[in-house]
Amino acid sequence: MKIALVTPYDYPYPGGVTEHIMQLDREFRRRGYDTRIIAASSQDKEPLQDNVIKVSGAVRTFPFSGSNVRVPIAPQVYRRVKKILREEKFDVVHAHEPAAPPLCPIVLRHSHAVNIGTFHAYRETNTMYQMARPLLRPVYNKLDGRIFVSQAVRDFTLAQFPGDFRIIPNGIDFQRFANPALEPIERFNDGRPNILFVGRLDKRKGFHHLIRAFPFIKQAFPDARLIVVGAYDDDDKAPFIRYARRHHLRSVHFVGYVSREALPRYYRTAHLFCAPSTGFESFGIVLLEAMAAGLPIVASDIAGYRLVLTHDRQGLLVPPEDSDAIAHAVTALLAAPSARLRMAEQGRCTAVQYDWRHIADQVLAYYQELLSTRREVAKRASFSRRVWRRIVLAPSE
Repeated sequence: MKIALVTPYDYPYPGGVTEHIMQLDREFRRRGYDTRIIAASSQDKEPLQDNVIKVSGAVRTFPFSGSNVRVPIAPQVYRRVKKILREEKFDVVHAHEPAAPPLCPIVLRHSHAVNIGTFHAYRETNTMYQMARPLLRPVYNKLDGRIFVSQAVRDFTLAQFPGDFRIIPNGIDFQRFANPALEPIERFNDGRPNILFVGRLDKRKGFHHLIRAFPFIKQAFPDARLIVVGAYDDDDKAPFIRYARRHHLRSVHFVGYVSREALPRYYRTAHLFCAPSTGFESFGIVLLEAMAAGLPIVASDIAGYRLVLTHDRQGLLVPPEDSDAIAHAVTALLAAPSARLRMAEQGRCTAVQYDWRHIADQVLAYYQELLSTRREVAKRASFSRRVWRRIVLAPSE
């Protein structure tokens, strides 16, 4: 089976969809499948992995759903995609965020393979989908199958575009975060309570609510430290640095982007993980990473997070956009080592169920089901044509 994994976003720029595709690709190749990743990429300092087919290096950033997305803008993408599909002859084309322009709709338009779309994005309202429905319908009609990463995404999308689907969640590399041999980051491994945030500093990630809670956390735990890891730049962090200076918060450390190899060590360094997102989260990948690393969690009580975290089991859920609630939950857990230990154990049990090996099994089974359906339809069509020829061409008696 030859598989194309298509991402609409700049690859391998950090993000949930990028990580999802990288991990699926790794699992598929480990099992001997022939895969290609079709993507635009602004990366020019380091070579891309061998099986990445780059359609463009021209990428532009646009705001979307409270975040920013990086998508290709070059007109040659259209011709390049047609050539790729003609030469590669894929059995399966798996487009992630299939309606995200321009790459995925172009690929789906010209693909004659079994086409599958994975839907990652979630919004609280579907007004945009309702308005764009006439434009999106041709894309959805090209899909033989749909994968939703959560029930919330399914309910959001199927309201406008019904069809065959599976719910297959995001996954994590469990062992990568649970490895007991991981060493903490030395400069933060001094016994002080470390609170970890991992993510971009976009508004929807809610970091501004966490940093506003931090002065109250410091009142209860003067030695507490806030470690901020993510793919953000100087402009993104500038207002938060000003806030920290204004409130004399010397224990806020903006680490920025860290490598895939280093990220699990930051989880291992922390005593507690905080995810204060305000919404638009379809699934809690960072929560599962924290659980695998053995961290109790304080997270916003939003649809995507409730799918993987139960209040007072793997952590505490608090109302979104509520700095006071964040402060109370964090200080309560820092003051209760036994509760943190109980939540850590429950979190590990939850996270292992989402290991990429299990997720890849479900995706491949769906591929095989859709391929079998395609073959059966083709067989029936061929039989019908043969019968018709015999009837039409049979000599008259």
